[in-house]
Amino acid sequence: MKIDDAIARVNSILDIQPLAEAKDKKTPSGAFVEIKDVTYRYSEDANPAVKNLSLSADKDQIVALVGPSGSGKTTAAGLISRFFDAQEGSVMIGGVDVKDIGKDELMNTVSYVFQDSRLLKRSIADNLRIAKPDATDAELTEALHAAQCDDIIGRLPQGMGTVLGSEGTYLSGGERQRISIARAFLKDAPIILLDEATASLDVENETKVQGALSRLIKEKTVMVIAHRMRTVAGANKIVVLKDGGVAEQGSPTELMDRNGVFTEMVRLQTEGQNWSIV
Repeated sequence: MKIDDAIARVNSILDIQPLAEAKDKKTPSGAFVEIKDVTYRYSEDANPAVKNLSLSADKDQIVALVGPSGSGKTTAAGLISRFFDAQEGSVMIGGVDVKDIGKDELMNTVSYVFQDSRLLKRSIADNLRIAKPDATDAELTEALHAAQCDDIIGRLPQGMGTVLGSEGTYLSGGERQRISIARAFLKDAPIILLDEATASLDVENETKVQGALSRLIKEKTVMVIAHRMRTVAGANKIVVLKDGGVAEQGSPTELMDRNGVFTEMVRLQTEGQNWSIV
């Protein structure tokens, strides 16, 4: 990359204006989410990533968002976290528009576990304290244990004080994912967003991550984005997105009985799993 191109990219990031902070901050009255008639475009001349989108997640409910790539799943989750604001419609948490919730309170209300979690070149402890700056060492240890990170910490030269990248210390994708889940445990937010949190992991790490996630989402309101149909089998509700809108929604059993878009997705994925090199 040329220096001019690199400088242009840096300047484009520096030019991004932060979203407006709410003047009259309101407090959500519960851990439930509603997206109502939302349309969002990533740029003025782009097609809508979501259009007239409406969906909801009740308190302590697991809602799965499924659909083909580009259907609007990650955009919907980003709107809830207020990574960006909808041009039309409203996104609400606990009956309050996310635009009217203070940024600190919104961050404390929602935890987001990404498909490819990034960690800073700091110690494990520093990376965890992003979620809770005043956390004690005992709290960090408890969060790491809950996220099944004991084996990771046990092999690091300075334990959770080890600086990532130092002395050749690097973590695999699955290990980084477990550390990010430990951070979510420490934060203890009532709403959890999981964006393909087990995608692209080897079998061993996927099993450990799934075990950690099962603990993390207990008694939480959860919205999970997934491509693997078996991942969403235990959801209370599945919302199938297509072309930025809701194609169908209901419980896994209801959607299978409907013999619609979800049933076809399950069929195609089942056929793919049975494929082998002859």
